[in-house]
Amino acid sequence: MNAEFIGALEQIAKEKHISTEVLIDAIEAALISAYKRNFGSSQNVSVVIDRISGEVRVYAKKKVVEEVQNDLVEISLEDARSISKKYDISDIVEIEVTPKKFGRIAAQTAKQVVVQRIREAERGIIYDEFFSKQNDIVTGIVQRIEKKNVIVEMGKIEAILAPNEQVPGEVYNFNDRIKVYVIEVKKTTKGPQVLISRTHPGLVKRLFEKEVPEIYDGIVVIKSISREPGSRTKIAVHSVDPNVDPVGACVGQKGNRVQVIVDELRGEKIDIIKWSSDPAEYIAASLSPAKVLKVEVNEAEKSAKVVVPDYQLSLAIGKEGQNARLAAKLTGWKIDIKSESQDNV
Repeated sequence: MNAEFIGALEQIAKEKHISTEVLIDAIEAALISAYKRNFGSSQNVSVVIDRISGEVRVYAKKKVVEEVQNDLVEISLEDARSISKKYDISDIVEIEVTPKKFGRIAAQTAKQVVVQRIREAERGIIYDEFFSKQNDIVTGIVQRIEKKNVIVEMGKIEAILAPNEQVPGEVYNFNDRIKVYVIEVKKTTKGPQVLISRTHPGLVKRLFEKEVPEIYDGIVVIKSISREPGSRTKIAVHSVDPNVDPVGACVGQKGNRVQVIVDELRGEKIDIIKWSSDPAEYIAASLSPAKVLKVEVNEAEKSAKVVVPDYQLSLAIGKEGQNARLAAKLTGWKIDIKSESQDNV
């Protein structure tokens, strides 16, 4: 190796945002193994690369002893003092043992280490980039399907949309642009692994935050979300400003804001509900679009009996109980729905 190598190393380090010193330290450590492997040495050695010339030197470390029993790791006081008068018993003497043919081995080893470290550094940068996007939404491009996993390209990395994170009925075609929610970023031996979702309630939450300025600014707060992916979502919102209607802000003029989100979720229905600190009021709103006549709450059991007009019973319960189920999940209350005629019996 030579000065040109050091210059090239500094350039690579700058481009890849790696410390030159870290690279050289790694090369020196690898060269110790290369020396022992190629020259069958059991000596205690160190390798030093000159930071200016690039010259590589190997030194055997030997301990100064009164009586030498292993000349590979020990040196007599007499021999040590023939090198320098400063040495005393128990000192460590470094004796250069650089082989003549070590330059070629050093260059090959250095190349391998640099390639490996660059790969590690790039993986680290990608990991940090996507770790910061955890619990957020990103846009990706569908690449292929492997064992029911949808592989989505997101810049420098491919993310995995597992079967249980895919919306029932959604079809993912090659080159489709889709928004996904980043659930988790893992470090693996093959680099960062990004797990994404189309079913997570956080996807809906982030879509509203991006589409509704009042939510982004903190004027309107999302209190709760319940979702059955691909079918229906209920979202409870509250305004900290009495002059701002939280439901109106989320719906937008002529429904334009919520429509953008519905389109992104490929037609999933969204009920936007006004949150209330009054449980009865909140539970009644949660059963939207059904109209509620009265709500009787049991605070101790966190349960409620809801009465609706006879003709609204099926709407309140929903197909296969979906509306009632989502309302219960949204509010955290157990809800028992009765029609007006059932209540009067």
